[in-house]
Amino acid sequence: MGETRLSFKEMCARFEVTPRTLRYYEYIELLRPKKEGRSRFYGPREIARMTLIRRGRRFGFTLEEIRQWLELYETEGTRAQLETWIERADRQLEELARQRAELAVTIEELRALRDEAARELAVADAPARRQRG
Repeated sequence: MGETRLSFKEMCARFEVTPRTLRYYEYIELLRPKKEGRSRFYGPREIARMTLIRRGRRFGFTLEEIRQWLELYETEGTRAQLETWIERADRQLEELARQRAELAVTIEELRALRDEAARELAVADAPARRQRG
């Protein structure tokens, strides 16, 4: 049984990215597909890296942070990579918690303003309802 290998088009479809995004990831050396003529093929290493890239982006990490983190595995090994991951994850968790708190305040402010507007509208409509009734 051969190793998993995806074409450029299959890689875009599997990870739901545009061709432009995939080419950019190659340009900044996050991915290094095997090239055969004009075709590119992505093996298990590139598929795993793309999984980590997509996950990192979803968690709010920059592409540069992701690139540095992926390179740690190549240069310093698993332990250094995991230690760095924990440090960055802790920092990102703090940032996401801060953003969540700000969002909660914004939601409450918007809800209060919406409710106030609805009350004003109800008061303004009250005389018209009394006249019809």
